[in-house]
Amino acid sequence: MTANSPLRVGLVGYGLAGSVFHAPLISATEGLVLDTVVTSNEERRAQARAEFPDVRFADSPDELLARADELDLVVIASPNRTHVPIAKAALRAGLPVVVDKPLAGTAAGARELAALADERGLLLSVFQNRRWDNDFLTLARLVEDGELGDVLRFESRFERWRPELKGGWRESGDPEEIGGLLYDLGSHVVDQALTLFGPAVQVYAESDVRRPGAAADDDTFIAITHTNGVRSHLYASATTAQLGPRFRVLGSKAGYVKYGLDPQEAVLREGGRPAAGTPWGEEPKELWGRLGAGESPLTGGGDPVCTLPGDYPAYYAAVAAALRGTGGNPVTALQAAAALDVLEAARRSAREGVSVTLLPHHDEEERA
Repeated sequence: MTANSPLRVGLVGYGLAGSVFHAPLISATEGLVLDTVVTSNEERRAQARAEFPDVRFADSPDELLARADELDLVVIASPNRTHVPIAKAALRAGLPVVVDKPLAGTAAGARELAALADERGLLLSVFQNRRWDNDFLTLARLVEDGELGDVLRFESRFERWRPELKGGWRESGDPEEIGGLLYDLGSHVVDQALTLFGPAVQVYAESDVRRPGAAADDDTFIAITHTNGVRSHLYASATTAQLGPRFRVLGSKAGYVKYGLDPQEAVLREGGRPAAGTPWGEEPKELWGRLGAGESPLTGGGDPVCTLPGDYPAYYAAVAAALRGTGGNPVTALQAAAALDVLEAARRSAREGVSVTLLPHHDEEERA
Protein backbone atom coordinates (compact mmCIF):
# COMPACT_ATOMS: atom_id res chain seq x y z
CA MET A 1 0.00 0.00 0.00
CA THR A 2 1.40 3.38 -1.05
CA ALA A 3 0.08 6.79 -0.10
CA ASN A 4 -1.92 7.28 -3.30
CA SER A 5 -2.69 3.74 -4.40
CA PRO A 6 -6.21 2.36 -3.84
CA LEU A 7 -6.65 -0.08 -1.00
CA ARG A 8 -7.35 -3.57 -2.39
CA VAL A 9 -10.25 -5.36 -0.71
CA GLY A 10 -11.00 -9.07 -0.58
CA LEU A 11 -14.67 -9.83 0.12
CA VAL A 12 -15.54 -13.21 1.65
CA GLY A 13 -19.11 -14.14 0.74
CA TYR A 14 -21.48 -12.86 -1.92
CA GLY A 15 -24.90 -13.61 -0.49
CA LEU A 16 -27.26 -10.92 0.79
CA ALA A 17 -24.68 -9.08 2.90
CA GLY A 18 -21.87 -9.28 0.36
CA SER A 19 -23.83 -8.42 -2.77
CA VAL A 20 -26.33 -5.87 -1.43
CA PHE A 21 -24.25 -4.03 1.17
CA HIS A 22 -20.51 -4.60 1.12
CA ALA A 23 -19.58 -4.84 -2.56
CA PRO A 24 -21.56 -1.74 -3.63
CA LEU A 25 -20.39 0.35 -0.67
CA ILE A 26 -16.75 -0.70 -1.07
CA SER A 27 -16.84 0.18 -4.76
CA ALA A 28 -18.47 3.54 -4.05
CA THR A 29 -15.73 4.53 -1.59
CA GLU A 30 -12.90 6.70 -2.83
CA GLY A 31 -9.58 4.97 -2.22
CA LEU A 32 -11.02 1.42 -2.05
CA VAL A 33 -11.23 -1.10 -4.87
CA LEU A 34 -13.04 -4.44 -4.80
CA ASP A 35 -10.22 -6.78 -5.84
CA THR A 36 -11.44 -10.31 -5.07
CA VAL A 37 -14.72 -11.99 -4.16
CA VAL A 38 -14.65 -15.34 -2.39
CA THR A 39 -17.43 -17.59 -3.66
CA SER A 40 -17.49 -20.90 -5.50
CA ASN A 41 -21.09 -20.39 -6.58
CA GLU A 42 -21.16 -19.80 -10.35
CA GLU A 43 -24.42 -17.85 -10.25
CA ARG A 44 -23.02 -15.46 -7.65
CA ARG A 45 -19.79 -15.13 -9.63
CA ALA A 46 -21.78 -14.14 -12.70
CA GLN A 47 -23.75 -11.62 -10.62
CA ALA A 48 -20.54 -10.07 -9.25
CA ARG A 49 -18.83 -10.02 -12.65
CA ALA A 50 -21.82 -8.25 -14.23
CA GLU A 51 -21.46 -5.31 -11.85
CA PHE A 52 -17.70 -5.42 -11.27
CA PRO A 53 -16.09 -6.65 -14.52
CA ASP A 54 -12.51 -6.44 -13.19
CA VAL A 55 -13.12 -8.41 -10.00
CA ARG A 56 -11.14 -11.58 -9.36
CA PHE A 57 -12.45 -14.68 -7.61
CA ALA A 58 -11.29 -17.23 -5.07
CA ASP A 59 -13.00 -20.47 -4.14
CA SER A 60 -12.22 -20.28 -0.42
CA PRO A 61 -10.86 -17.98 2.28
CA ASP A 62 -7.69 -20.09 2.36
CA GLU A 63 -7.14 -19.42 -1.35
CA LEU A 64 -7.66 -15.70 -0.76
CA LEU A 65 -5.28 -15.55 2.20
CA ALA A 66 -2.61 -17.45 0.27
CA ARG A 67 -2.06 -14.18 -1.58
CA ALA A 68 -2.47 -11.87 1.40
CA ASP A 69 0.39 -9.70 0.13
CA GLU A 70 -1.86 -8.61 -2.76
CA LEU A 71 -4.54 -7.23 -0.45
CA ASP A 72 -4.96 -4.39 2.06
CA LEU A 73 -8.25 -5.40 3.72
CA VAL A 74 -10.45 -8.46 4.12
CA VAL A 75 -14.22 -8.06 4.56
CA ILE A 76 -16.08 -11.03 6.01
CA ALA A 77 -19.71 -11.28 4.88
CA SER A 78 -20.09 -15.05 5.14
CA PRO A 79 -22.48 -16.95 7.48
CA ASN A 80 -22.24 -16.01 11.16
CA ARG A 81 -20.57 -19.26 12.29
CA THR A 82 -17.58 -18.51 10.02
CA HIS A 83 -16.88 -14.99 11.27
CA VAL A 84 -14.44 -15.84 14.04
CA PRO A 85 -12.32 -18.49 12.29
CA ILE A 86 -11.95 -16.46 9.09
CA ALA A 87 -11.20 -13.26 11.01
CA LYS A 88 -8.52 -15.04 13.03
CA ALA A 89 -6.94 -16.44 9.87
CA ALA A 90 -6.95 -13.03 8.16
CA LEU A 91 -5.43 -11.26 11.16
CA ARG A 92 -2.75 -13.94 11.45
CA ALA A 93 -2.02 -13.41 7.75
CA GLY A 94 -1.33 -9.76 8.55
CA LEU A 95 -4.50 -8.25 7.08
CA PRO A 96 -6.89 -5.69 8.58
CA VAL A 97 -10.44 -7.00 8.82
CA VAL A 98 -14.04 -5.81 8.62
CA VAL A 99 -16.60 -8.32 9.90
CA ASP A 100 -20.34 -8.13 9.33
CA LYS A 101 -22.42 -8.19 12.50
CA PRO A 102 -22.52 -10.11 14.74
CA LEU A 103 -18.75 -10.18 15.13
CA ALA A 104 -18.93 -13.45 17.07
CA GLY A 105 -21.35 -15.76 18.82
CA THR A 106 -20.11 -14.70 22.26
CA ALA A 107 -18.64 -11.61 23.86
CA ALA A 108 -15.62 -13.70 24.87
CA GLY A 109 -15.05 -14.59 21.21
CA ALA A 110 -15.25 -10.92 20.25
CA ARG A 111 -12.74 -9.92 22.92
CA GLU A 112 -10.40 -12.67 21.81
CA LEU A 113 -10.45 -11.27 18.29
CA ALA A 114 -9.92 -7.74 19.64
CA ALA A 115 -6.87 -8.93 21.57
CA LEU A 116 -5.44 -10.63 18.48
CA ALA A 117 -5.94 -7.50 16.38
CA ASP A 118 -4.23 -5.38 19.05
CA GLU A 119 -1.36 -7.87 19.26
CA ARG A 120 -0.86 -7.67 15.49
CA GLY A 121 -1.42 -3.91 15.32
CA LEU A 122 -4.23 -4.35 12.79
CA LEU A 123 -7.62 -2.76 12.29
CA LEU A 124 -10.60 -4.91 13.28
CA SER A 125 -13.91 -3.20 12.58
CA VAL A 126 -17.53 -4.37 12.71
CA PHE A 127 -20.10 -3.46 10.07
CA GLN A 128 -22.91 -1.94 12.14
CA ASN A 129 -24.45 -0.03 9.26
CA ARG A 130 -27.60 0.91 11.16
CA ARG A 131 -25.60 3.58 13.02
CA TRP A 132 -25.86 5.43 9.70
CA ASP A 133 -29.63 5.03 9.26
CA ASN A 134 -31.42 8.29 8.55
CA ASP A 135 -33.69 8.06 11.59
CA PHE A 136 -30.85 7.11 13.94
CA LEU A 137 -28.68 10.03 12.78
CA THR A 138 -31.65 12.33 13.30
CA LEU A 139 -32.39 10.98 16.77
CA ALA A 140 -28.72 11.21 17.79
CA ARG A 141 -28.74 14.89 16.83
CA LEU A 142 -31.94 15.54 18.79
CA VAL A 143 -30.46 13.86 21.87
CA GLU A 144 -27.16 15.72 21.54
CA ASP A 145 -28.93 19.06 21.10
CA GLY A 146 -31.10 18.48 24.19
CA GLU A 147 -34.36 18.73 22.23
CA LEU A 148 -35.89 15.88 24.28
CA GLY A 149 -34.57 16.99 27.65
CA ASP A 150 -33.40 14.05 29.75
CA VAL A 151 -34.26 10.86 27.87
CA LEU A 152 -36.31 8.55 30.08
CA ARG A 153 -37.34 5.74 27.73
CA PHE A 154 -36.13 4.62 24.31
CA GLU A 155 -38.39 2.37 22.27
CA SER A 156 -36.92 0.86 19.11
CA ARG A 157 -38.70 -1.54 16.78
CA PHE A 158 -37.26 -3.50 13.90
CA GLU A 159 -40.41 -5.31 12.89
CA ARG A 160 -41.43 -7.19 9.77
CA TRP A 161 -44.43 -9.19 8.58
CA ARG A 162 -42.99 -12.42 7.20
CA PRO A 163 -45.40 -15.18 8.22
CA GLU A 164 -43.77 -17.68 5.82
CA LEU A 165 -40.29 -19.09 6.42
CA LYS A 166 -37.62 -18.28 3.84
CA GLY A 167 -35.22 -21.06 4.84
CA GLY A 168 -31.45 -20.87 5.16
CA TRP A 169 -29.00 -20.70 8.03
CA ARG A 170 -30.53 -17.50 9.48
CA GLU A 171 -33.62 -19.51 10.48
CA SER A 172 -31.68 -22.54 11.68
CA GLY A 173 -32.11 -23.72 15.25
CA ASP A 174 -28.54 -25.02 15.35
CA PRO A 175 -26.70 -22.89 17.97
CA GLU A 176 -23.50 -23.09 15.93
CA GLU A 177 -25.18 -21.16 13.10
CA ILE A 178 -25.86 -18.16 15.41
CA GLY A 179 -29.20 -17.64 13.67
CA GLY A 180 -32.48 -16.17 14.86
CA LEU A 181 -33.57 -12.57 15.23
CA LEU A 182 -31.91 -12.02 18.60
CA TYR A 183 -28.48 -12.04 16.94
CA ASP A 184 -29.69 -10.68 13.59
CA LEU A 185 -31.93 -7.66 14.08
CA GLY A 186 -31.16 -7.70 17.79
CA SER A 187 -27.54 -6.85 16.98
CA HIS A 188 -28.75 -3.63 15.38
CA VAL A 189 -31.23 -2.42 17.99
CA VAL A 190 -28.89 -3.23 20.90
CA ASP A 191 -25.92 -1.52 19.23
CA GLN A 192 -28.01 1.59 18.60
CA ALA A 193 -29.22 1.69 22.20
CA LEU A 194 -25.71 1.36 23.62
CA THR A 195 -24.34 3.94 21.18
CA LEU A 196 -26.96 6.47 22.25
CA PHE A 197 -27.24 5.81 25.97
CA GLY A 198 -24.15 3.95 27.11
CA PRO A 199 -23.52 0.68 28.96
CA ALA A 200 -26.22 -1.68 30.18
CA VAL A 201 -26.49 -2.86 33.78
CA GLN A 202 -29.71 -4.91 33.64
CA VAL A 203 -31.27 -7.01 30.88
CA TYR A 204 -34.65 -8.73 30.63
CA ALA A 205 -35.87 -10.50 27.49
CA GLU A 206 -38.68 -12.53 25.99
CA SER A 207 -37.85 -14.61 22.94
CA ASP A 208 -40.31 -16.83 21.08
CA VAL A 209 -40.57 -19.11 18.06
CA ARG A 210 -43.94 -18.16 16.56
CA ARG A 211 -44.12 -19.44 12.97
CA PRO A 212 -45.04 -23.04 12.18
CA GLY A 213 -41.92 -24.98 11.30
CA ALA A 214 -39.55 -22.32 12.59
CA ALA A 215 -36.54 -23.47 14.60
CA ALA A 216 -35.04 -20.11 15.64
CA ASP A 217 -36.47 -17.14 17.52
CA ASP A 218 -38.58 -14.88 15.32
CA ASP A 219 -40.24 -12.62 17.90
CA THR A 220 -38.00 -11.07 20.55
CA PHE A 221 -38.25 -8.26 23.11
CA ILE A 222 -35.29 -6.88 25.10
CA ALA A 223 -35.47 -4.45 28.01
CA ILE A 224 -32.22 -2.72 28.99
CA THR A 225 -31.53 -0.51 31.96
CA HIS A 226 -28.52 1.69 31.22
CA THR A 227 -26.07 2.93 33.84
CA ASN A 228 -27.41 6.48 33.36
CA GLY A 229 -30.97 5.35 34.19
CA VAL A 230 -32.38 5.36 30.64
CA ARG A 231 -34.57 2.36 29.90
CA SER A 232 -34.51 0.89 26.39
CA HIS A 233 -37.33 -1.33 25.13
CA LEU A 234 -36.24 -3.08 21.94
CA TYR A 235 -38.34 -5.22 19.60
CA ALA A 236 -37.15 -7.51 16.79
CA SER A 237 -39.85 -9.50 15.04
CA ALA A 238 -40.77 -11.23 11.79
CA THR A 239 -44.35 -11.83 12.93
CA THR A 240 -45.73 -8.31 13.36
CA ALA A 241 -48.99 -7.94 11.42
CA GLN A 242 -49.25 -4.23 12.27
CA LEU A 243 -45.95 -2.38 12.46
CA GLY A 244 -45.26 0.03 15.30
CA PRO A 245 -43.11 3.15 15.15
CA ARG A 246 -39.45 2.58 14.37
CA PHE A 247 -38.59 4.90 17.25
CA ARG A 248 -40.56 6.33 20.14
CA VAL A 249 -38.28 8.26 22.45
CA LEU A 250 -39.67 9.93 25.57
CA GLY A 251 -37.82 12.68 27.40
CA SER A 252 -38.47 15.11 30.23
CA LYS A 253 -39.08 17.89 27.71
CA ALA A 254 -40.50 16.22 24.59
CA GLY A 255 -40.91 12.99 22.69
CA TYR A 256 -39.89 11.92 19.19
CA VAL A 257 -41.86 9.41 17.14
CA LYS A 258 -40.69 8.11 13.77
CA TYR A 259 -42.32 5.52 11.50
CA GLY A 260 -40.80 3.62 8.59
CA LEU A 261 -37.41 2.14 7.79
CA ASP A 262 -34.37 3.91 6.42
CA PRO A 263 -34.56 3.64 2.59
CA GLN A 264 -30.95 2.71 1.87
CA GLU A 265 -31.29 -1.09 2.02
CA ALA A 266 -34.30 -1.06 -0.30
CA VAL A 267 -32.46 1.15 -2.80
CA LEU A 268 -29.37 -1.07 -2.71
CA ARG A 269 -31.50 -4.19 -3.21
CA GLU A 270 -33.07 -2.57 -6.27
CA GLY A 271 -29.66 -1.84 -7.78
CA GLY A 272 -29.31 1.79 -6.74
CA ARG A 273 -25.78 2.87 -5.92
CA PRO A 274 -24.35 5.86 -4.04
CA ALA A 275 -22.45 8.26 -6.27
CA ALA A 276 -20.71 11.55 -5.63
CA GLY A 277 -22.90 14.57 -6.26
CA THR A 278 -26.19 12.67 -6.30
CA PRO A 279 -28.73 12.50 -3.43
CA TRP A 280 -28.50 9.43 -1.22
CA GLY A 281 -30.43 8.21 1.81
CA GLU A 282 -33.09 10.91 1.64
CA GLU A 283 -36.78 10.44 2.37
CA PRO A 284 -39.87 12.52 1.53
CA LYS A 285 -41.26 15.02 3.99
CA GLU A 286 -44.40 12.96 4.64
CA LEU A 287 -42.21 10.32 6.35
CA TRP A 288 -40.50 12.71 8.75
CA GLY A 289 -40.87 12.02 12.43
CA ARG A 290 -42.52 14.40 14.88
CA LEU A 291 -41.26 16.08 18.00
CA GLY A 292 -43.59 17.35 20.71
CA ALA A 293 -45.34 16.75 24.01
CA GLY A 294 -48.88 15.79 24.96
CA GLU A 295 -50.12 15.09 21.43
CA SER A 296 -50.20 12.11 19.08
CA PRO A 297 -48.18 12.31 15.86
CA LEU A 298 -50.91 10.23 14.20
CA THR A 299 -53.29 13.18 14.55
CA GLY A 300 -50.70 15.69 13.37
CA GLY A 301 -49.46 16.55 16.83
CA GLY A 302 -45.92 17.72 17.36
CA ASP A 303 -43.59 19.45 14.93
CA PRO A 304 -42.21 17.61 11.90
CA VAL A 305 -38.46 17.04 12.14
CA CYS A 306 -36.49 16.91 8.90
CA THR A 307 -34.90 13.47 8.69
CA LEU A 308 -31.19 13.67 8.02
CA PRO A 309 -30.03 11.67 4.97
CA GLY A 310 -28.89 8.14 5.74
CA ASP A 311 -25.21 7.58 5.07
CA TYR A 312 -24.04 3.97 4.80
CA PRO A 313 -21.11 5.11 2.58
CA ALA A 314 -19.70 6.91 5.63
CA TYR A 315 -18.76 3.58 7.21
CA TYR A 316 -16.30 2.48 4.52
CA ALA A 317 -15.03 6.05 4.12
CA ALA A 318 -14.12 5.88 7.83
CA VAL A 319 -12.51 2.45 7.38
CA ALA A 320 -10.37 3.80 4.53
CA ALA A 321 -9.33 6.75 6.66
CA ALA A 322 -8.46 4.46 9.58
CA LEU A 323 -6.30 2.27 7.33
CA ARG A 324 -4.42 5.34 6.10
CA GLY A 325 -3.95 6.64 9.63
CA THR A 326 -6.14 9.71 9.22
CA GLY A 327 -9.13 8.59 11.29
CA GLY A 328 -10.35 6.21 13.94
CA ASN A 329 -12.08 2.84 13.79
CA PRO A 330 -15.80 3.56 13.17
CA VAL A 331 -17.01 0.48 15.12
CA THR A 332 -14.58 -1.33 17.40
CA ALA A 333 -14.55 -4.98 18.37
CA LEU A 334 -14.91 -4.01 22.01
CA GLN A 335 -18.06 -2.06 21.26
CA ALA A 336 -19.37 -5.18 19.51
CA ALA A 337 -18.40 -7.24 22.55
CA ALA A 338 -20.46 -4.93 24.79
CA ALA A 339 -23.49 -5.52 22.57
CA LEU A 340 -22.85 -9.27 22.66
CA ASP A 341 -22.81 -9.09 26.47
CA VAL A 342 -26.37 -7.80 26.24
CA LEU A 343 -27.42 -10.40 23.64
CA GLU A 344 -26.03 -13.25 25.75
CA ALA A 345 -27.79 -11.88 28.82
CA ALA A 346 -31.01 -11.58 26.80
CA ARG A 347 -30.76 -15.18 25.67
CA ARG A 348 -30.27 -16.33 29.26
CA SER A 349 -33.10 -14.10 30.51
CA ALA A 350 -35.54 -15.47 27.94
CA ARG A 351 -34.51 -19.05 28.65
CA GLU A 352 -34.65 -18.84 32.44
CA GLY A 353 -37.29 -16.16 32.94
CA VAL A 354 -34.98 -13.96 34.98
CA SER A 355 -33.54 -10.46 34.85
CA VAL A 356 -29.76 -10.52 34.34
CA THR A 357 -27.31 -8.08 35.92
CA LEU A 358 -24.24 -7.25 33.84
CA LEU A 359 -20.84 -6.75 35.38
CA PRO A 360 -18.89 -3.75 34.02
CA HIS A 361 -15.91 -4.19 31.72
CA HIS A 362 -13.40 -1.50 32.50
CA ASP A 363 -12.46 -0.39 29.03
CA GLU A 364 -12.96 3.10 27.69
CA GLU A 365 -13.78 1.86 24.19
CA GLU A 366 -16.76 -0.12 25.42
CA ARG A 367 -18.14 3.00 27.04
CA ALA A 368 -17.69 5.09 23.89
